[in-house]
Amino acid sequence: MISPYSHEANSEVAELQAALAANGITLPSLNLDLPSVVQSYGPPLVELGNCNLDTARALTAALRKAAGR
Repeated sequence: MISPYSHEANSEVAELQAALAANGITLPSLNLDLPSVVQSYGPPLVELGNCNLDTARALTAALRKAAGR
């Protein structure tokens, strides 16, 4: 059974990808966790995946900027 949250989760992943891209950040492994999509006990999980140090630094800088630090 596919989670009733799967459409919402796909949309949220797309929104996250767009927000990251707007900050020049790409997480190549960003996707939904497939086992959590087919379970029915809660919303699916988002796999943020692996990234290199440059991407981690860019993500940290974007988050700090958004937090006003």
